[in-house]
Amino acid sequence: MHEPALPSLANDRFLRACLRLPTDRTPVWLMRQAGRYLPEYNATRAKAGSFMGLATNPAYATEVTLQPLDRYPLDAAILFSDILTVPDAMGLGLSFAQGEGPRFAHPVRDEAAVAKLEVPDLDKLRYVFDAVSSIRRALADAQGVGRVPLIGFSGSPWTLACYMVEGAGSDDYRQVKTLMYKRPDLMHRILAVNADAVAAYLNAQIEAGAQAVMVFDSWGGVLSDAAFRRFSLAYTQRVLDGLKKEHAGHRIPHIVFTKGGGLWLEAIADTGADVVGLDWTVALADARRRIDDRVALQGNLDPMVLFGDEAAIRAEAEAVVASFGRPQRADGRHGGHIFNLGHGINQFTPPESVAVLLDAVRQASIQARA
Repeated sequence: MHEPALPSLANDRFLRACLRLPTDRTPVWLMRQAGRYLPEYNATRAKAGSFMGLATNPAYATEVTLQPLDRYPLDAAILFSDILTVPDAMGLGLSFAQGEGPRFAHPVRDEAAVAKLEVPDLDKLRYVFDAVSSIRRALADAQGVGRVPLIGFSGSPWTLACYMVEGAGSDDYRQVKTLMYKRPDLMHRILAVNADAVAAYLNAQIEAGAQAVMVFDSWGGVLSDAAFRRFSLAYTQRVLDGLKKEHAGHRIPHIVFTKGGGLWLEAIADTGADVVGLDWTVALADARRRIDDRVALQGNLDPMVLFGDEAAIRAEAEAVVASFGRPQRADGRHGGHIFNLGHGINQFTPPESVAVLLDAVRQASIQARA
């Protein structure tokens, strides 16, 4: 089989697994691997003065992106940023209060607000692209060979719309669902602008140096079946249709993660994504059987397992690896598996538990290939 061109990396396991190529073991990275569970992150955030002070400063963003890689043997770095940078650049006034989630000063809830929306000037997001370039430089050795690949990301059009309409996080999604059912025309307009903005944003990350990109559809799972297909999946598809698959002669894998998306696994796999992320409600063995290795799978340990003792963490990690099974099939084809959590790591996670998890995945996945 002709293998796609990959960048020069000391460790390219993650990219190989994304494209269902053979690997010596299962690669692993963790959603929110750079974050509040690490004391070094909290120290840098204190220096930055605020979350946005951290995210908008390329030097600080580089520092915190590399912190988990300096502590743990991870197989990928992920850009330190926030999913709400795009609507912030649209002028909605993003802020983060201490101890609270994100909040927009100007929610989008009526015809006039929707009419004003447009794809933002990407120069307003220059700090993100500068961070991507800075991280790539920091990951490279003297010969320009990277330690591990760098993942760029964005929120999905639907997930961004949830925050834009609600004005903050929500328990019942009343505002956004009211708009969706009362004025679907306005909802489609928001989503179309978001989709085009996300595609442009991710392509700019790729041009700045991201070697894979991920779309986080964090709130797709709150929708009914029909609504998910119309208001979430259709616009994630629009994003993927607009994304670069190659840059600088190298293949750029695309990952889609829908929390609560197990019901729509086949439909998500049909979007053209290279990798589908799974939360912990779906068995990897069932997922692999359903999609017949058309795409790679990422996931899917319950993050709360990391509050168990060492024996429990090892047992649960081994169970995830075993559920996926041997990467190589009897017919010679490969299925790709990237080990990850089923959602972001909890801020109270003991850092030593992450070390136990990574060791368990390494040992179990090497044994699975023996």
